[in-house]
Amino acid sequence: MTAEQECVRSRHQEPWTVPETSGEGSGLGDDVVDAARGRAGEVRLLGAPGRPRGAPDRPAEIRNYEPADEASWLRCRVLGFLATNSYDDVWQVKRRTDLELVALDGDEVAGILDVSVPGAEATIDTVVVHPGRQGEGIATALLAEAVPRLERCGVRTLGAWTREDVPALNWFARNGFTELESCLHVHASADEVGTVLTARHGLVSAGAFLHARIEREAEMRQRFERVHVCRRMARELRP
Repeated sequence: MTAEQECVRSRHQEPWTVPETSGEGSGLGDDVVDAARGRAGEVRLLGAPGRPRGAPDRPAEIRNYEPADEASWLRCRVLGFLATNSYDDVWQVKRRTDLELVALDGDEVAGILDVSVPGAEATIDTVVVHPGRQGEGIATALLAEAVPRLERCGVRTLGAWTREDVPALNWFARNGFTELESCLHVHASADEVGTVLTARHGLVSAGAFLHARIEREAEMRQRFERVHVCRRMARELRP
């Protein structure tokens, strides 16, 4: 177990209320970042409660995810994905990870931030805002709560993977992330997959999800209808 994960396991915090900021135009929920790296296991929470921030416009309670949130969490994630290039990445159960924050609109989850912390380099697994609460700074408030906790537990780099959704890229840029590398996500349809894969044992290929080098973008876009640029973003945290 890493020192960072030990820190996560050993700290417990109670829910608190953060007055939501307004006018930031984050747009997240038009975007989502999702590395799909969550995993089953016990709840592991970072740090202690933060202090309220922002102007008291529409109060949003930010707290750790709880198992009772699952149905609302899944709805928020699905709806937040619909207008993005990850519209078909649907989960039926939540995948647990190290730092799990939610923003609540009453009893409903309005914002999500999940972070995996395997060591000094952490990765945002999911950040998304419900379409009805986008543009209010909820994603930024969730990030602002997460960063000090990650720093206290020894995390030095916070990374994420995102596709070419402009609101997502703008949000990362505003919050201090820079692009480190990129690759291609290729979704091959049933008609297209036969040009790259051969099925055996009586199976028939119905489609495939593939990775390719960014240098082959023009070629891939000629051969496949659905191709996305996936960018690795990163932000250095304070020691």
